[in-house]
Amino acid sequence: MKKPDPPIDDAVARARGGRIKIGIGGWNFAPWRDNFYPPKLPQRRELEYASRHLATIEINSTFYRAQTPRVYAKWRVETPPGFVFSLKAPRQVAEVRKLATAGPLVRGFVFGGLAELGDRLGPIVWQFPPTREFDRDDFAAFLDLLPRELDGRALRHALEVRHAGFLCADYLELARAHRCASVFTDSAEYPSFADVTGDFVYARLMRSRESVASGFDDGALEAWARRAVEWSVGEQPADLPYVQPVRDRESASRDVFVFFIGSAKARNPAAAMSLQRRIA
Repeated sequence: MKKPDPPIDDAVARARGGRIKIGIGGWNFAPWRDNFYPPKLPQRRELEYASRHLATIEINSTFYRAQTPRVYAKWRVETPPGFVFSLKAPRQVAEVRKLATAGPLVRGFVFGGLAELGDRLGPIVWQFPPTREFDRDDFAAFLDLLPRELDGRALRHALEVRHAGFLCADYLELARAHRCASVFTDSAEYPSFADVTGDFVYARLMRSRESVASGFDDGALEAWARRAVEWSVGEQPADLPYVQPVRDRESASRDVFVFFIGSAKARNPAAAMSLQRRIA
């Protein structure tokens, strides 16, 4: 007999204190006011609500422009202890002609107010356009530019590469040497590979379906729950695509971030909460 789902509050509490954090992209989306947020909830309280039902949120607005220190501080005080944000770095960094010259842009973003997030600051995602080909020397120079700590806190960097040229041993070697996670995108449009390159795992799931109330059917959610647990204990799911053969178990444990992004976006909060409960 299937065990009953734990209450949402219990599942969230476990997620905040655990290795596996499940979330969504952003918190301002009009259709969520019909199927996620309570009726008549003021928009100014949507982050407060979302952060008490999920353990993490990926911020996309920073991809278009960095926010001010005051905004980061506001986000911190509106969210509970144990909750973390991931932030997409400004796209102008990833789109410079030579990544080796991006140092001022990288430092401007990281040291331009992110410290105001305090312990709410999770991974920073560097998303590269599909036109960015793999240039080993230039990419190595870029990885050397990434700050490793901020106000005494270790920083985590995730790399989302979207050109098939990155599907090679040289890229994996560089990412591992710099302890940067490679984003698993579960995408039919961009390269999708699950090789673990950092000391944490970052997945962006893009296949939610409007016709399913929870975004994914039970079988798919069960499969993602299993994979998330395998990642968290240092294993690599055997049923995902890899550039290299699956490596032996490397560590006792690692943090895992799973975000439901895009596709049938209206269903993503339900998908995230369902997966969160299954893992709890």
